[in-house]
Amino acid sequence: MMKRVIIALAALIGIAVTVSLGFWQWGRGEMRTALHDAQVRQEQLAPVDAEALVRSAAVHPKGDDPEILHRAVTVRGQWLPEHTVWLDNRQMNGAPGFYVVTPLRLEHSRDVVLVQRGWAPRNFQQRTALPLVQTPPGTVEVRGRVAPSPAKLYSFGPDEAGTIRQNLEVAGFRAETGLPLLPVSVQQEGAASEGLQRQWPQAGSGADKNYGYAFQWWAIAGLIAVLYVWFQLVQPRRRRHRGL
Repeated sequence: MMKRVIIALAALIGIAVTVSLGFWQWGRGEMRTALHDAQVRQEQLAPVDAEALVRSAAVHPKGDDPEILHRAVTVRGQWLPEHTVWLDNRQMNGAPGFYVVTPLRLEHSRDVVLVQRGWAPRNFQQRTALPLVQTPPGTVEVRGRVAPSPAKLYSFGPDEAGTIRQNLEVAGFRAETGLPLLPVSVQQEGAASEGLQRQWPQAGSGADKNYGYAFQWWAIAGLIAVLYVWFQLVQPRRRRHRGL
């Protein structure tokens, strides 16, 4: 009798846990879908300019202004190539390489914005050999999207420094360089140029994966219920019936 109670409790706990995990994954999927839809709406709004970035920074020093993130933007200014950073282990069209990030001092301003200029392939024979990328002098115009810092990859060590690194956060780079960096960056768009490609990964909600996990957990819950009914209810009755 005690054994059957323990088995029943274990089955109930297993079903409750897996059902709960399924709903948790479903909720994450709904959240990702909402965030993706909001980003798509932002991309369809009118472009912003450098003045809007500066005004936003005064109110949202962490770069989390929902009014400008992911919107089209056009900025003018001068490159600061001595502060260019090459973000390693980045892919474009399935090929490994670098994201090239260069600060741009805005025209008629002391403010600086980080520009994710594009992607360049890496040299597999010599890791420190950087591909040739042109950085035009003088005033340039950059068109792109307002973006947060480049996506952070997992790192085993402390925050990196130097020309080649794995991650770059605006706040840390501001302290490192002393540049008056705005809290957001610009992801440059357009045709390949200056030795850089700009076929950035298309934004996706990623919700399908969460929905898939949710159905997997619910399937496990259903399997536990079926196995319990079969081995604890059906099979004993069949044995008793044959014994009669």
